[in-house]
Formats: sequence, structure tokens, C-alpha cells
Amino acid sequence: MILSAGLSPAWQHTLVFDTLRVGQVNRAREAHWCASGKVINSARAVRRLAVHDGGALQGLALTALGGSTGDATRAALAAEGLDAAIVRTQAATRVCTTVIGRAEGSVTELVEEAEALTPDELGAFRARFREEVASAQAVVLTGSLPTGTPPEFFRTLIEGVTAPVVFDIRGPELLAALPLKPFLVKPNREELARTVGHPIDGETALRAAMHEVARQGAAWVVVSQGGDAVWALGAGRFYRIRPPAVETVNPIGSGDCLAAGIAYGTAQGLPPLEAICLGIAAAADNVASPLPGHIDPASVQRRRALITLETF
Repeated sequence: MILSAGLSPAWQHTLVFDTLRVGQVNRAREAHWCASGKVINSARAVRRLAVHDGGALQGLALTALGGSTGDATRAALAAEGLDAAIVRTQAATRVCTTVIGRAEGSVTELVEEAEALTPDELGAFRARFREEVASAQAVVLTGSLPTGTPPEFFRTLIEGVTAPVVFDIRGPELLAALPLKPFLVKPNREELARTVGHPIDGETALRAAMHEVARQGAAWVVVSQGGDAVWALGAGRFYRIRPPAVETVNPIGSGDCLAAGIAYGTAQGLPPLEAICLGIAAAADNVASPLPGHIDPASVQRRRALITLETF
């Protein structure tokens, strides 16, 4: 089983416009609601990869939901057939809105921050994580922490965990977890800069920042840059990995699919670089879909064959 865990799910509203005119009335050509947020998008991508391979590996989303938006999210997960372990919260699940302008090629994300959880709710989440991680072959810990959650929370989750952990987090929470030597961390370039506390200008600065994170404990560091090359550092070597060209529909959720593909490949026993390339192919396929995490596993395999890799 691959466990995707996070505290910041979302009830996602996606609006698609032929042309988006700021400051004017805009009428959507399409409107979609779906369960989303990094933890759910990651679990969804895992499930789709697993179904394609006959379902030998199962995925599970562990998250926290509350209010009417939480009820809607939970119902959508059930309708989708996505296995989920839910901690109920007093705070309502946030709503995030994606606005797509077709003519402009624009994607605008309107994000609510997750509300604070109570100490009892955080304790319940920690207990359920401990229960589920015992049978996990790989773990994805992902997303921002709700307001007021201690930055050490993710670290407390993985203490004593033997399964490989993929961290899709940033900043103080990532720094707090690095001494436990996670298998892999995958911030994007902006998140990496926030984590190391200084701008990253150029590839030399990027590699130095990745070295800085690796020195603090990460076995592998993977940094995405939108549609540009993905950089990886592991076993003392750098790799520049170029994803296949894709016509962008909606990039939201691509980082989540990257983390999911890496975890899935790792649980299958793939070497780290092969697992990373699988994740990059999943991220590329996500870009072509209007809804996050709705990847096509057959298309993922085709895109995987188009990835190129350089060693430094």
C-alpha cells in the first residue's frame, strides 16, 4: 500500500473560459467540482497507476475533512472509488478555485488557507497515520500545514517509519524533518528558495541549494521548474531530466503527480532514477488534463519513453 497523507485537502472548483477579461462579467464554458488538494491529487494519481498495473499496489489518502465542503469532498472520493481514511474536523474544508482562460493560455489559482485544527484533531490524525503506515510500502507526506500547526508535525509522523518517505513540503516543516534522513524531498524551485532562505538565480545556485538540503539529511533531492528541466541529486551526482513537450491545459496538481509517481515506482522496486522519471511522466500527463490528478496511465508510459536525462 502507498500512503498519501496531508492536512490541507480542498473542495476544488474549476472554471474554464474561452476568453478571460479581468474586471468584466465572464461566463464559464465549463465548470467542474472535484476533491482536490495535494494529498488527494497524489492518492488519485497512485490509484490510476495501480489500476493500470492490475491493482497489486493499493493507495490510501489520509486527510482531515470538515463542514459541508468536507462532506462534499468525502462523497466525491467515494464516488470516484478512491480509498480514504478521514479525520473529522470542526473547521470546514477549504475551497480552492482554478480559473482557466483558453485564449490567453492562463491558469489562475485562488487558494483558501486551511483553518487551524484542534490538538485533539491533530492527535487523531497522528494516531491514524501510525495505524496505516505500518502496512505502507511507500509514503507521500504532502501539502501545507493548517494555521497554528507546529512545523515539527511531519517530523513526528515519520519517527520510526521504515518505509521510504517522499516529502512534498517546504520551509520550516521540511527543515525540521531533514535530520530523520527521508528518502526523497521534492520542492519546486520557488519552494526550495523559501526553504534555504535565499534566492536561486541560475543552475549553479540551484545545485548549491540542493546540496544544502542533501547535507541536512535527504538521500535524494528532486526540484521541479514548471515545464523546464527537473533536477535530481542523489548518490553524490546531479541529473538534469527533461520532460516531454506537452500542450498545457491545467498544470495544477502536476507536482502531486510527480510525488505520486516517484512513490509508486519506489514501491514497485524501481531504482530511484527510474522512479523519478515515472513521476515526471505522470506530471507531464497531468498538465494535459483540466482536472488535477486525472492522469491516463497508458499515456504516462508513452511520455516516459520521451524523457531525456543528463548526468553531471
